[in-house]
Amino acid sequence: MSSSRSMLDQEWDVHGGYGDDGPHTARARRTERPPAFWRAPFSAHYYREIGYVLTGLPVAIAGFTVAITLFCFGLSTVVTVLGLPVLAGLTNIARGLGRAERARVRGMLGLDVPGPAPVRPVRPGNWGGITARLADAAGWKAVLYQVVMFPWAVFSFAVTLTFLLLGWVMALYPLYQWVFPTYTPWRGYQLFDFTDSHHVRHVHYVEGPWQIAAFSMVGVLLVFLTARLVRGLTNVNRVAALGLLGR
Repeated sequence: MSSSRSMLDQEWDVHGGYGDDGPHTARARRTERPPAFWRAPFSAHYYREIGYVLTGLPVAIAGFTVAITLFCFGLSTVVTVLGLPVLAGLTNIARGLGRAERARVRGMLGLDVPGPAPVRPVRPGNWGGITARLADAAGWKAVLYQVVMFPWAVFSFAVTLTFLLLGWVMALYPLYQWVFPTYTPWRGYQLFDFTDSHHVRHVHYVEGPWQIAAFSMVGVLLVFLTARLVRGLTNVNRVAALGLLGR
């Protein structure tokens, strides 16, 4: 009996939720344990989180565009016969987007979030289906998710990509520092170049064994801290998925 219940918890309902919406509903659970601090930058878990953040921007753009477009169109035509079906369709589409997002969270963030109960119309016919969709709290929460997570996706993408590249570029500097004096007029990586109010130019290059080593060590530290940063950023997505896309 317990094994059949477990299988039922994993079956998707055609309306966008799990089939079981009774008293024994599945609960969210982690499917893998995050790696330790010293192992995180070299773990598959970390790079799945990186992949989630970087692919999350185009996904968020698409979801935000669909949600805002349909909501504005439905709201502007609500006085006609077209507005309410459009808004009902929005909640239905948002459920589908939420289902896809839960799959991304499960596969890339290691968190299995049970979907909401399916919509059950209380009246027969097309109008009963429309009114049920309009009253679907889970559908509207999924719409809200597409809207509020768009700016977070932009922020997460920019921060993650910046720190990811900066950390590895600095950490691997000893391997390519020879390129600067060989192929450029710089003696090394240029940290700054400016002229002060007294027309004195200030230029500093990362050159010499100690400077190169220190520069690289700062990069190594950034690599490890970036793993913690990305975990913190994706924890927001986990919480949002639990609160807006789950049961």
